Amino acid sequence: MSKPDIQPNRINDVEDIYVRPFFAKPNVSSRCLSVVPLKLKEANAFVVKHHRHHGKVVGYQFALGIKYENKIIGVAICGRPIGRFLDDGKKIEVLRLCIVEGIKNGCSKLYAACSRVAKEMGFLKIITYTLQSESGVSLKASGWQLEEENVGGKEWNSSVGISRTSEVSDLFGTVRKYPNEKKKRWSKSFYNGC
Repeated sequence: MSKPDIQPNRINDVEDIYVRPFFAKPNVSSRCLSVVPLKLKEANAFVVKHHRHHGKVVGYQFALGIKYENKIIGVAICGRPIGRFLDDGKKIEVLRLCIVEGIKNGCSKLYAACSRVAKEMGFLKIITYTLQSESGVSLKASGWQLEEENVGGKEWNSSVGISRTSEVSDLFGTVRKYPNEKKKRWSKSFYNGC
C-alpha cells in the first residue's frame, strides 16, 4: 500500500514528507526552490531526521521550509534567543537550520527568508550560531555579519545551578547530545526608519 502524494501547498501528515529518500539532482537551481511556512511539528520532524548534531526545539516564533518537487528538503526554525542576556524582545534567533546535502544555495535562501520574515514581524536584529569549525559562507552570502567568535559551546549551567548533560545513554551505548565546541555568533540588523 503506497502513501498518498503531498498536496502542493500543505503538508497533511509529517510522515508524507519522507515517502522516499531524497537524492538531490545536480545543478538544482535556487529558482526551483520555494519557501513555505511550516508548523513546529513538521519542522522538528525534519530536524530530528536530518540535522547533524542537534535535535528538536521546544518553542518557536515561526518556521520555514524549502520545497523542491513537492518535497521538503530544508527547514529553519526561529524563536526567542537562547542566551538570556540577548532575549530583550527585539531580537530573534535562528534556532535550527537544516537542509539535505547537495542543494546549492539552499541555506542562503533559508537565512535570507528568515531575515525578511523577522524584519516584517518588527524585530530589530536576527542572530544565529555556527560551530567554530564551520565557515558561515551561507550567512555571508545572505548579508549576515560575524558578530563574535569563541562564544558558548563548552559547558552550560542554568541561573539556578542546574547543569546540562552533554551525553545520553541508552541500550546501544552513550551518545553526545551536542558538539562540545565553541561557536560563532552571526547577526543581521534591520533599520526601522525611525
